[in-house]
Amino acid sequence: MKIALDPYMLRKVPLLDLPRTVANLGYHHIELSPRDDFLPFFVHPRADSATVKAFKRSLAAAEVEIASVLPLYKWSGPDEDERQAAVRYWKRAIEITIDLGVPVMNSEFNGRPEAAHASEAQFWRSLEELLPIFDREGIRLVLEPHPDDFVEDGIAGINLVRGINSDLVSFLYCAPHTFHQGGDLAAIMRHAGPLLTQVHLADSFDHRGSSGLRYIVNPPGSAARVHQHLDIGQGEVDWDLFFRTLHEVEFDGIATVCVFAWEERAEESCRHNLAQVTQYVQKHFG
Repeated sequence: MKIALDPYMLRKVPLLDLPRTVANLGYHHIELSPRDDFLPFFVHPRADSATVKAFKRSLAAAEVEIASVLPLYKWSGPDEDERQAAVRYWKRAIEITIDLGVPVMNSEFNGRPEAAHASEAQFWRSLEELLPIFDREGIRLVLEPHPDDFVEDGIAGINLVRGINSDLVSFLYCAPHTFHQGGDLAAIMRHAGPLLTQVHLADSFDHRGSSGLRYIVNPPGSAARVHQHLDIGQGEVDWDLFFRTLHEVEFDGIATVCVFAWEERAEESCRHNLAQVTQYVQKHFG
């Protein structure tokens, strides 16, 4: 198992200083999430070849590896012009990932729940263009359902991934989305089985608690999805069950700490969560 850090809370750290900062926090792997100077959210990548080469040198000097690259593009959006643009962005992101020497990319379906059928049709259209590139380059694509996406339920997300029918496409279970995925993390992991190759580690409260009144969103009937990415132990995810089930399904993939809630104490949070993950891994994996 590779324990990685999503350094989003450290995005103000200059890109070439990021590997050394991550190493000083005790991590040896990064899940490279969006940042404005490299792979921004929803627009074309900003990194040129010189930046990629300099970043690789910085990673090597710090003895840190990129475990996966996480781009986010609206490749399943119901707007066709937006979808075509997202595919172009994906193609450049894949080139950058290849140049970095990284064999894994992970992302979301990125469609709209109120247009689920149209979004799924757009998703398949994008895959027709992109899957041959992943296959040709040997890049694994790991997908997750997400709150406010056209697939939110964990079992449904696995079934969609299974339907892609590619050895290079697998499933990511995101712990802080547990209560939007159906709430039964063990059932979802078991259903995924060997398709489960990556997990995201952060805590969250169950928004369904108190008869749905734990979080009151106005106006009534709002479609907003509420969840957190808290330090492990601050929410209601059952971490013993989580890691016990990971061991049961023989998980040996990427486990990424992706806490976003504490930028004012980001380094302390990163260290705390690494200690928590290490403790649970030792307890349940031996």
